[in-house]
Amino acid sequence: MKHALFVLALALAVFVALAARGGDALAVDRTFAGSAQLDYHLVPSQRGANGSAIGFDGFTTEASLKLAVDVSDHLSANVKVCFGCHGFETDMAYADLRVVDELNFRIGRMSPSFGAYNLRHDPANHRLSDKPLPYDMGRMLRMRDWNLGVLPSPFPDNGIEVDGTHWFGQGAQLDYAAYLVSGFKAQRDAVDLDFAQSRSGSAYYVDNNGRPTTGGRVALTAKLSSVTDLTAGGSAMYGSFDPNNDLHYAILGGDVSLRVVRTSFRVEYLLRREEFDVSDPTRFKFAVPKAHGDFFAKHGAYVEVEQPLSDRLDIIARADGMTRVGNVLVGSALDRVSSVGRFTLGSSFAVDPNLRIKGSTELWGFTDRDDRGHVREVSFHLGAVATF
Repeated sequence: MKHALFVLALALAVFVALAARGGDALAVDRTFAGSAQLDYHLVPSQRGANGSAIGFDGFTTEASLKLAVDVSDHLSANVKVCFGCHGFETDMAYADLRVVDELNFRIGRMSPSFGAYNLRHDPANHRLSDKPLPYDMGRMLRMRDWNLGVLPSPFPDNGIEVDGTHWFGQGAQLDYAAYLVSGFKAQRDAVDLDFAQSRSGSAYYVDNNGRPTTGGRVALTAKLSSVTDLTAGGSAMYGSFDPNNDLHYAILGGDVSLRVVRTSFRVEYLLRREEFDVSDPTRFKFAVPKAHGDFFAKHGAYVEVEQPLSDRLDIIARADGMTRVGNVLVGSALDRVSSVGRFTLGSSFAVDPNLRIKGSTELWGFTDRDDRGHVREVSFHLGAVATF
């Protein structure tokens, strides 16, 4: 089914491209772009340098193909297919109807506006091989214990978004977005979101409960000088995830980005509060309190500094982490309060304007011991990303 959806999306992209070539009246402009990243992940702190038990190691690939068509001054369309640890995915298939800069309607399949990192989640748009822990989608160690990040990115979904941009002279810019999307999914007795089910094409991307998730984002960018700008944003998302609409989740986020000449500072914080079914308390590792025992909270944050040393070489330092507070199933490796922290130092070298080599070292710390009694890990990434 995923391969069929990939072929269908690619056929749609080709159809739009061919139709656009039929005449200048149909398409003002069209752009085809793509990227591909090959990354090798080594976890030498595991026995035999085999980290597959706690995460993806060895070679992994991320690739994407995107076609954008400006049909008229007010109507455009985007189709994007990607491949990664989740397999083939229709990341975009939407139309934009722009009335004015302050009012745009986006309809179709999209990643709804949330947070700052999602704007650059494509490996061609960030300098490290993997994502910050709050947005992790499979490369973190002990990913199955943690069930990925707070909000794995990208998070494509079906729905409608209203967004726009307003400029206050030349010194400030306000961006907003509000949307209704299908939302994340899981079974009735699940204790966490099922991200595989949420993005699976085997169910034709249809909502499991017919109730949309609502959300939005507001961000303000101020130009402090000719070489300095500051952006601060806030995001929120709320909906139900089980078939009966009994269990709900709420995700909040705040972000700040500062650019000084060529140096970029980024800080972002995410929180997901999620309810779960406690009708059978014997499933849980800890006693279920009569009050406030039917939910957990997962916090995540990262701080990142990106410093170009030359036109070709960038240095990146990142500190990120997550904390989960709440009950877990019997047999889970997590405690009532569990945390993970990581420090990453990496570099990105441009062999060619369209080809970069990425390398990084990651130092991990966990509050929970593994089956060897360890709470520390070290891993390395070496990859290459090409754009076209």
